Amino acid sequence: MRGTIKDNNYDRGSSSSSALEFLLGQLYSIWLREFKVFLREKSRLVASTFTPLLWLFVLGSGIGSTTTATTSPAVHADIDYQRFIFPGIVCMSVIFSSVFYGSYIIWDRKFDFLKSVMVAPVSRAAVFTGKTFGGMTNSLVQASILLVVGAAIGVQFTVVSLIQTVIVILLFSFALTSLGLALGSYMQSLEGFQMIVSFVVLPLFFLSGALFPLNNLPLWLSILTKIDPATYAVDAVRNALFGLASQPFIIDITVLLSFTIGLGSFGVFSFARMKAV
Repeated sequence: MRGTIKDNNYDRGSSSSSALEFLLGQLYSIWLREFKVFLREKSRLVASTFTPLLWLFVLGSGIGSTTTATTSPAVHADIDYQRFIFPGIVCMSVIFSSVFYGSYIIWDRKFDFLKSVMVAPVSRAAVFTGKTFGGMTNSLVQASILLVVGAAIGVQFTVVSLIQTVIVILLFSFALTSLGLALGSYMQSLEGFQMIVSFVVLPLFFLSGALFPLNNLPLWLSILTKIDPATYAVDAVRNALFGLASQPFIIDITVLLSFTIGLGSFGVFSFARMKAV
């Protein structure tokens, strides 16, 4: 009798372990495919890195040369304007790479790759999660390049600040990759996707406080910044790197985590309703 009970418990534990290994294998396969596609498109990496660098050096140096600690609240005693906007530029890279990542759903649908994945014994939630992890990895690679550039312009990193920055990047990229995949699941043409995304990406960036401090804003602008998830990502990275923030780091992370869960749930729901053709 005891032997039978032990055997049943062992079978349950073995089946649970096998199911977990199968799920992890599914996620890894989808993630690996997405990451290999990213590595093969070197022009995409160069182009997506060039735009943030252009903003950082041209805008940062141009406006920075006309601002001083007495003329702009964005400039502090030890932080010039270029370094002040650096956290926003890092988040800008995540915004553009993550949201536009949803366009790959449309390409996969056109080349029937999505159909072959959907008929496989893999849940749509697993497909969505694997693709989201792929988008997160792509964003992290691009953000890492900017972090190296940041060290070159005088941004000082500590182990704690670097870990905090990476956590923010991963959460933020998961949220926006989920949003991009959700939007892509509803679109049939790449042109339509790009048009819709333009109305999402630019407000996310410009309302985030990436280019200006969040204090002393007009009421209408302050309200818009508070409902922008990018605001909390920029604020958290700026807090981690410089100790400058409009609110504590833990509050930024909590709000950003809430956005991540919400957009992730929306992405899973949208993916479940998506047609493979």
